[in-house]
Amino acid sequence: MHIALSADEEKRVLALFEQKNLARRTLLLQPGETDRHLYFVKSGCLRMFYTDKEGQEHNIGFYPENWWACDIVSFFKQKPTVNAIQALEDSEVYYISLSRLEELFAEIPKFERFFRTLIQNGFDLYQKRITSNLSKTAEQRYLEFRKRYPGLESRIAQKQIAAYLGITPAFLSMMRKEKQL
Repeated sequence: MHIALSADEEKRVLALFEQKNLARRTLLLQPGETDRHLYFVKSGCLRMFYTDKEGQEHNIGFYPENWWACDIVSFFKQKPTVNAIQALEDSEVYYISLSRLEELFAEIPKFERFFRTLIQNGFDLYQKRITSNLSKTAEQRYLEFRKRYPGLESRIAQKQIAAYLGITPAFLSMMRKEKQL
């Protein structure tokens, strides 16, 4: 997407990744664990979420096909996370460890540029999400969700979308009905 690979480089990259099929609801990461893998979603959808002291889940992000997923701080700093990553659908992922990723960076330096671009784009996404949560209405946030994740709304439960928007499923349903969104 951001770099061109030769056939040999592509072979090497694929050799460093492992593949895993996940059943819906499978947890890849739990709070207190260190994220040991970076995931590429080939099919299905993952979510990252935080559970507060009252047991309420707050979705941080969704990772459908062709998205990368990990708790970036936990993965790169090898620190325990407060978040969890879970499959929302049966999913197929490719994954790589930090040591293998570092090996990839050393062998194919343009991959380091690729990941720098991914991280910059991800940071931009998170900044926009924080600003949106602070300054926009629930309806505006919902419209942004639909734009950012086209088609995802028909694949995941309404309660997951509500947990991402910071509203109740009942309010989301009422808002959608009212505005015919």
